[in-house]
Amino acid sequence: MIRLILVATLLLSRSTYASSFEQKIVEAAIERTHQRITYDGSYFSIEYPNGDVPEDIGVCTDVIIRTYRALGVDLQVLVHEDISKNFEAYPSKRIWGLTKADKNIDHRRVPNLQAFFSRHGKVLPISRTANDYSPGDLVTWMLPGNLPHIGIVTNRVSPISGNPMIVHNIGAGPVHEDMLFAYKITGHYRYNP
Repeated sequence: MIRLILVATLLLSRSTYASSFEQKIVEAAIERTHQRITYDGSYFSIEYPNGDVPEDIGVCTDVIIRTYRALGVDLQVLVHEDISKNFEAYPSKRIWGLTKADKNIDHRRVPNLQAFFSRHGKVLPISRTANDYSPGDLVTWMLPGNLPHIGIVTNRVSPISGNPMIVHNIGAGPVHEDMLFAYKITGHYRYNP
């Protein structure tokens, strides 16, 4: 009973803390979990601006891209413009051997989003304390096999762990679950354009 009261109190305090933008980001992220998405990270040639892969497929980065796009923020354009002007600030050459920006894929790669959010957002401390992660924050992880991953912190709290719930797509489509500390955290950001 005491644990349920504590979790309810945490949930209430988290939901009243969030700014209007953060509330909208959380709502848009949770809405993504109602979409049927097949996990597919294939390369696609897409429109520019506002380009997207087919709406029934996606990966973890597509959750972030579509969530921000629901609020009128086009990460495809923002990342492409920044990487075009500041190519050396991004890991595209080091990781993928690229020599120039690619509007079709750059925004769909976690290391590029990490570089973008570091350059244009706020880099926040990485910790093992649940209260350090606020609704709307972006978190990156390194999954087994050195696979980078990204998700969005929501205002809902797990009744079991007391940790904030995360919206992400790790292979079964966008889900809302308690996984903040399931993998090694590699980045913690806040991006409120």
